[in-house]
Amino acid sequence: MNRAMKVKMSLAFGAGALATGLLGMGLPGWVGGVRATPVFVGESDSHDPISYRDVVKKVVPSVVSIETKSKAQPRMRGMMPRGGNGNRVIPPGVPDELKRFFEQLPEGGGQGGPSPMPDGEGPQGVGSGFVIDSRGTILTNAHVVDGAEEVTVRFQDGRKFVSRDFKSDPKTDIAVIRLSGADNLPALPMGNSDTAEVGDRVLAVGAPLGLAGTVTHGIISHKGRNMRLNMYEDFLQTDAAINPGNSGGPLVNMRGEVIGVNSAIKSRTGGFQGIGLAIASNLATKIKDKLVKDGVVKRGYLGVQIRDIDDPALASKLNLKEPKGVLITQVFDQGPAAQAGVQPGDVVVAIGGKSIRDGRELQTLVADAKLGTNLGIQVVRDGSPVDLSLKVVEQPKQYGLTRGGEESPAPEKSEGAKVESLGLELSDLSGDLAEKAGFRKGTKGALVTRVESGSAAYKAGLRSGVVLQKVDGKPVTDAATATERLGASLQAKGILLQVLNPEGDVNLVVIRKD
Repeated sequence: MNRAMKVKMSLAFGAGALATGLLGMGLPGWVGGVRATPVFVGESDSHDPISYRDVVKKVVPSVVSIETKSKAQPRMRGMMPRGGNGNRVIPPGVPDELKRFFEQLPEGGGQGGPSPMPDGEGPQGVGSGFVIDSRGTILTNAHVVDGAEEVTVRFQDGRKFVSRDFKSDPKTDIAVIRLSGADNLPALPMGNSDTAEVGDRVLAVGAPLGLAGTVTHGIISHKGRNMRLNMYEDFLQTDAAINPGNSGGPLVNMRGEVIGVNSAIKSRTGGFQGIGLAIASNLATKIKDKLVKDGVVKRGYLGVQIRDIDDPALASKLNLKEPKGVLITQVFDQGPAAQAGVQPGDVVVAIGGKSIRDGRELQTLVADAKLGTNLGIQVVRDGSPVDLSLKVVEQPKQYGLTRGGEESPAPEKSEGAKVESLGLELSDLSGDLAEKAGFRKGTKGALVTRVESGSAAYKAGLRSGVVLQKVDGKPVTDAATATERLGASLQAKGILLQVLNPEGDVNLVVIRKD
C-alpha cells in the first residue's frame, strides 16, 4: 500500500470519528465539507435513511379507518362496541393488564370527553384496516367488526364506503371486508413474517384514538409471542407506538410490506407502554385466503383440551427426556380423540410422524390436517409410549370461544385427612359432596378442601376444589389412600399429582417438599 493511500485512509477514519463526536453534541455531521455517513450492518440500503417518507407515502394511502354500527342501544363515541350478550370472551389466564384495544378505550372517548354521535346514528367503534386487493378487499381484526351490522371504511383521500359484506375468524382475530363498487384501490403487499428478525425496523399505521393516518416507528422486539388472547396465535412484539384504534392496521417493514396486523397491547394504563402485539403476516395471510375463498375457516379437530409441558421437573416425572410435548387435560365424549383411545393425562409427543414441541405446534398440525384423514398419534401414558390412530373431523364453530376461566369455589369442609407437610386437607368424594363441588356423579378420587397459603402444595399451584386422582401414577379413590401414598412418595424428586377440576380438565402438578 503506497503512502498516499495510507494518508487517504487515515483521513477518512479520522473524519468519521470526529463526525461521531459532533453528532453526539447535536452539531451538524459535516467535516471539512464532506458529510459523514454512518454504516449499519445488515441494512438493505447503503446508508441509514434520514426519513421514512418514501415508505410512508407508499403505505398510508392503503390504510383505512373503520367505523362499525350495530343494533345495540345508543352509546357515546369512543365507547367499546360489544357483541352477542354484550360481553367479550377472554380466555382463562390472560393478565388484567393485557387487553384488546377497544377494551382499553375510556368510556368517555378521547381527551375531550364523551360526545354524542352525529345525525342520530347508532353506536360505533373505531378501528383500522388496509387494502389487500385493488378490487376492494380490506384486512382487519375480527374484534374490530365483532357484533357489527355494517361498517364504514374511510380512506385518507376522503373516499367512503359502507359495507355489510365482511367475514371473520375470531379464533385468530382476522377479518376481511369487501367493498362494493371499489376499483383500482392502492393495495399493500403481504410480506414474509418468518424472515423478519428481532431488531428490524418497522412502522405501525392506523387510527389510534380516532386520529386517522397516524404513523409511528420502532423495531421488532420479539417473535412468536403466545399471549393466550386467541386460540391460534403467532404475535410479533414491537415497540412502535400503537394505541386503542390501531387495531387492524398494518405493521410494515422498510420495503412497505405488511409483516403484521396490529392487534393488542400489553399495558397497565390502557395506553402505549412500549409493548405492542401484531399478528404475524404469514398466519394472517393463511386465514385471509380462506376467508376470501370460502367465507369461513375449516379446521381439523381432536376433541381435547391441552397444556404445554414446560417444567423440567414435570417432564422428569413423566419419563420424558426433555420438557417437550403436550399434556391432554380433557378428552371430550364422542370426539375423535376419545374414539381413538386418548386419555386425560396422556402426553402427546408426536402426531402424523412429526415430533411435537408444544401446544401451538399440535394445534397447527391438527388444524391444517385434511378432514377425514387418519393421523397417527404417539402419546406417553404412565411413562410408557402408546401408538394410536384417529380420524380428523371438522372443528365445531364455537370450540375454544366460550370456555370460562374462573377458579372453582372452595367446597364445604367435611371429615377427611390432613397432609401437614404439604399443607393439604383432603376429603372423601361422596355423592353429595361431589355434586356440591360441581363434579359428575361417579367421579372418584380425594377432594382437596383446603390448601394452606405458602405451603409446598400452594407453591406448586394446587388449589381447593379439585379432585386428586393419582399420586405418582397410582390411582386414589379416597382421602385415606391419597394421604398414605403422599406420605410414602419420594420427596427428593417431588410428587407427581394428577388432579381434575369441575370443568373436566385434568392437570399434572409436581409438589416439592420445602
